[in-house]
Amino acid sequence: MAIVNQNLYDIDTGILPKDACIVIIHTQWNPEIVNKLVDGCKSILDKYQMTNYRIISVPGAFEIPFAIKNFWDTYQNKFEKPQAFIALGCVLKGGTPHFDYVCKAITDGVLQLNLLLPVPTIFGVLTVDSQQQADERTGGIHGNKGEEAALTALKMITLKYSK
Repeated sequence: MAIVNQNLYDIDTGILPKDACIVIIHTQWNPEIVNKLVDGCKSILDKYQMTNYRIISVPGAFEIPFAIKNFWDTYQNKFEKPQAFIALGCVLKGGTPHFDYVCKAITDGVLQLNLLLPVPTIFGVLTVDSQQQADERTGGIHGNKGEEAALTALKMITLKYSK
């Protein structure tokens, strides 16, 4: 049985705009892991009939904040401006401090985006010590963090419309 937060599934679909644009930004590193996150994310968006989503690929986690900010700057005044961004990736710990630098950079970058942009950026980047931990979070004992990221995005969008 997966250990997941069942409250994430409590979404007020009555105020959820079905045409909301959601942008998934994912990394190219560790594709066997990241593809499962993307698939989980898409399955939730499809389940809630959110068909207006875009998927953008970037080389690595470090590039995610730039891609999100660039997309926002390009589309903020367009008809289909994003209502939420979902950052997906996997940083596996290795034998050098690189892991720590990348994890801090992506975490700080997403934090800054959440403070800067008027729409949420959801953190769905796995920062794990091993392949086993990644597997546990992409359909294993801890569920699929891509699904959770999509659910979180939907909840944050409804929060905006629940005034």
